[in-house]
Amino acid sequence: MRSSTALALFAALTIVTAGTFVHAQVAVRGGKIYTMAGPPIDDGIVIVRGGKIATVGNASDVKIPDGFRVLEAAVVTPGLIDAHSVVGLAGQFNQKHDQDQIERSNPMQPELRAIDAYNAQERLVHWIRSFGVTTVHTGHAPGELISGQTMIVKTAGKTVDEALVVETASVAVTLGPRSTKAKKSPGTRGKQVAMLRAKLHAARAYAKKREAEDPAQRPPIDLGLEALAKVLRRETPLLVTAQRSQDIATALRLRREFHFKLWLDGGAESYLLIPQLREAGVPVILHPAMARTTGELENASFETAAKLHEAGIRVAMQSSYESYVPKTRVVLFEAAICAANGMKYDDTLASITIDAARLLGIDGRVGSLVAGKDGDLALYDGDPFEYTTHCVGTVIEGVVVHDEPR
Repeated sequence: MRSSTALALFAALTIVTAGTFVHAQVAVRGGKIYTMAGPPIDDGIVIVRGGKIATVGNASDVKIPDGFRVLEAAVVTPGLIDAHSVVGLAGQFNQKHDQDQIERSNPMQPELRAIDAYNAQERLVHWIRSFGVTTVHTGHAPGELISGQTMIVKTAGKTVDEALVVETASVAVTLGPRSTKAKKSPGTRGKQVAMLRAKLHAARAYAKKREAEDPAQRPPIDLGLEALAKVLRRETPLLVTAQRSQDIATALRLRREFHFKLWLDGGAESYLLIPQLREAGVPVILHPAMARTTGELENASFETAAKLHEAGIRVAMQSSYESYVPKTRVVLFEAAICAANGMKYDDTLASITIDAARLLGIDGRVGSLVAGKDGDLALYDGDPFEYTTHCVGTVIEGVVVHDEPR
């Protein structure tokens, strides 16, 4: 009896100790550490305590406390950020049971919430974090005029509540042939924009009526119009997927009319409208560099990211949405193509770390290795943008979620 009790107590203490050891006491030593908040640090150390970064500095100046788990890597970066994906709603099997990223019953459904469809246990989530991706802006896919809402999550946690960073990050809109129908509305670009403008006007009128002093004069809650009312109040950005220059110009025109906060998604021909995008201050979540250059992407270029960045337009990279295969891309490899085609190394790394965080409005928590921010790190055995390099570790809020070479 005593032996059983002692064994149980030892097991309990072991669990607590192990949990504390993994979650709160991690030191990462890197041959080169890209903090994204200043110059890289050669032979540096990052101390993570209680899920947050406690100290970042040269190994000669930072003492690793006793009892800390020590990870080592040739290169250390902030945890990578995928600025637009559908992972967690779209699953690895490409079968009906794991494909919740798009609802085809209605062309406009802004009330659909990503949080209600996200599967934190999806293997694709675990797969991308094994390459150092720690934060994902994910949700309803392009393909309908208004496909639904997006959210921001960490690639850890057993439930969506544990993973959640931002519950509603944007409302997703698709302009161009991707959301037109053969025998239903919208069948043309003109119909698309007319339907969208009518819906935004309806949301404006609805929001005004909901402010009536007399409760009896207030209309019943309409979930779709509520979502768009937040867009009109600039509380929620409108994520507009548009590849062709004419559709990008339409998005800019709608922004001028309704004054919403615009995130341009895709932007295959955005290099044709650089002055307009720069003047409007609209950031671009650029299409995957290796996306198939057919249809709307026939004029896509490997050099677009470099051109936009050089013009002072904020650029973030994404894995995007594939209707077949690959089911999800790895944003690290997509960014690497940009690094090989005119974009400077540090700027490319920024597009999947601090610039992506700033675009998404989460730079207070992630995107750079600064004391007080979340302890999210990616560890590599060489240059992260070299295809032969392996991710040898991923840390999310102090938890070592991956420690085998990938």
